[in-house]
Amino acid sequence: MATLSTLDLITRLVSFDTTSRESNLALIDFVRDYLDGFDITSELVFDESGRKANLFATIGPEDRSGVILSGHTDVVPVDGQTWTNDPFEVWERDGRLVGRGVADMKSFIAIALAKVPDAIAQIRKTPLHLALTFDEEVGCLGAQKLVPILEQRHPRPRACIIGEPTLMKPIIGHKGKRSLRCHVHGLECHSAMTHVGVNAVEAAAEMVAYLKSLARRFRDEGPFDPDYDPPYTTVHTGHIDGGTAVNIVPKHCLFDFEFRHLPEHDPETILREIHDEAERLSIEMRQVYARAGFDFQMISNITGLATNGDEEIVAMVKQLTGVNGTGKVSFGTEGGVYQHAGIPTVICGPGSIEQAHKPDEWIALEQITACETFLDRLINRIAAE
Repeated sequence: MATLSTLDLITRLVSFDTTSRESNLALIDFVRDYLDGFDITSELVFDESGRKANLFATIGPEDRSGVILSGHTDVVPVDGQTWTNDPFEVWERDGRLVGRGVADMKSFIAIALAKVPDAIAQIRKTPLHLALTFDEEVGCLGAQKLVPILEQRHPRPRACIIGEPTLMKPIIGHKGKRSLRCHVHGLECHSAMTHVGVNAVEAAAEMVAYLKSLARRFRDEGPFDPDYDPPYTTVHTGHIDGGTAVNIVPKHCLFDFEFRHLPEHDPETILREIHDEAERLSIEMRQVYARAGFDFQMISNITGLATNGDEEIVAMVKQLTGVNGTGKVSFGTEGGVYQHAGIPTVICGPGSIEQAHKPDEWIALEQITACETFLDRLINRIAAE
């Protein structure tokens, strides 16, 4: 197999439109063929539609516990964004690479793939695993299908490094996230006869106001973790839609909300509070119409990450990056999914989350170099075991 440079691989990976609503199979097929050229077998795990797949591959012995390098293949949409050039073409400007996914997180995947020949040449005892997933951006759906398979392996991988953009700083914690859609059912009638109807918009407004009260309570009373910004669980309503005309009592209303919780703040307790408030509001609504009330639908569920700072993988990543400390972030990753399966996980990758998801998304060339150095050291460390 002809060796491809990091830049060649970044360019190829970005050229695949793997927006979460699209298939990622063209990219997965490319990576599978690339690895096959080095006699590395890839295991594919498909979603229910067969349009998307995770890829898992191992460099080195498959009967030993190794370290996973993990990255998601999907990217966020470019719809409505103004780009200087085609977002699915990589171009260089002022010491930066620009293109959708260069920061989040195809550059890390490309660097890992570029290091495959070095890993093959050096690794003998401790394997290096590659995990590429789908649909991280819409709720870590791919990781949730892949990780149960890894749990059944004997031995299972001993640790995981996820290359989300952290400016190559080790991250050992992030908030969990629950996103929900609430459908409010009311009873339609003429606005002159409000007493015989159930106003779904007003009921939704009361529920949204309650969510705001939760947000204030968490802000003022905690729990708190000063390593996060902000240091408390947040609650946010992002979309609402209901009603048809001012002279019609609305029958339906939909709103979407989320909460991003500290790992130690039990999300099930928060959900119970929300459901209890919905039930309380429903009592008055059902005095007029027995079928009135609230239905909740889970949109996404991202598990929080809280890796113990004493884990071997934490010390290793700190040493290999040359960074003494660790951090925590408010954005979500697949890290909590791996950790929940008993695979200690550190988030560490090139670029900054501040440059992700934006028009003209970019990554500094010096960050790519820093990640290449990190993976060189990681391969050397594993090869020495």
